[in-house]
Amino acid sequence: MLDNNPPDRQWWKETVVYQIYPASFLDSNGDGLGDLPGIISKLDYIRSVGATAIWLSPIFKSPQHDMGYDVSDYRDIHAPYGSLQDVELLIKGCHERGIKLLLDLVVNHTSHEHEWFRESRSSRTSPKRDWYFWRDPKFDSNGNRKPPNNWSSIFGGSAWTFDEPTGQYYLSLFLPEQPDLNWANDDMRQATYADMKFWLDKGADGFRIDSMNLMSKHPDLPDAPITRPGSEFQPGDKYFASGPRMHEYIREMREEVIDKYDCMTVGELGFTKDEESVASYVARDRHELNMLFTGDIVDMDFGANHKYERDDFRLSKLKAITSRWQGAMPKFDGWNTVYMDNHDSGRSLSRYGSDLPQYRKEAAKMLAIYLGTLSGTLFFLQGQRSRILED
Repeated sequence: MLDNNPPDRQWWKETVVYQIYPASFLDSNGDGLGDLPGIISKLDYIRSVGATAIWLSPIFKSPQHDMGYDVSDYRDIHAPYGSLQDVELLIKGCHERGIKLLLDLVVNHTSHEHEWFRESRSSRTSPKRDWYFWRDPKFDSNGNRKPPNNWSSIFGGSAWTFDEPTGQYYLSLFLPEQPDLNWANDDMRQATYADMKFWLDKGADGFRIDSMNLMSKHPDLPDAPITRPGSEFQPGDKYFASGPRMHEYIREMREEVIDKYDCMTVGELGFTKDEESVASYVARDRHELNMLFTGDIVDMDFGANHKYERDDFRLSKLKAITSRWQGAMPKFDGWNTVYMDNHDSGRSLSRYGSDLPQYRKEAAKMLAIYLGTLSGTLFFLQGQRSRILED
């Protein structure tokens, strides 16, 4: 009997993605930083190890307070990496070799040097004031100025930065140099969609969306519950992760941009990593994102101080995480990302295998076989050169 429901053969389900961190990949001009010409020179090699797509970590103009995750111009390139012409040559070179190119889309926040933020902070009456989160200070009983709420920054300290000229605080969940965009502002969203179209029109094949589920915050920005007694600032993810309009924004992004191109979307999901939340983003009938990075594989040996303090690695934890997502995705017709390494963590070979010379090769093969036999789209970081990934 003929199968009336053939497999869904989307290209992004069958691709193998090679992540490149531009600054450390290949330096073509001897200035100490990797660059776009260096990447172009290695496209044949990248294809030879079985990769059919490249995920390029941020290349946009940036003061580099957070290695490019603080973008000051989405339509220009960080000068040490190259030029717009170099990106066009990279896209052309990729496509000539059957390689897709994914860009890192950082739109939860911008750099404080972005023209949008410069205009927003210029005065309280700026037309772009509401493109970011501005709030008046609070004062304690002694008249001391305090931030608008008690949220802690993901990088430590308060999530709010005071601006002396206008006398208000702006929200900066990461660094003070990374003010959060206010996705509730329609004009801001349309400007962001225009930047996305700019790159898709140049031939980019999709986006890895950084800090994707932080784009919708609770409209009242309330104080977080006290979960760290004795600390002045508290984790506020209850109110800034997967907020009330998050799915509205993703669906609008699809309608305005994504559905007009044959492109791939992979979102970085922080904090809300339960099965129900994941399904709400990638279930096929939701028509939102192709896939997600939940991060639980990467951080399964993190200690109390996140990645800066290692805890014991237990194989049982890897087994549980693997079984969880390999079993969950078919329930709602979603699709997995398969990976163990990215730019936010140390190498899995050192963390979960062995660096000892007598075991290193076998440990690397073991991890490669584990990854290569799972259901989902395979991502590997520059330097993971296992020949098991060959065609």
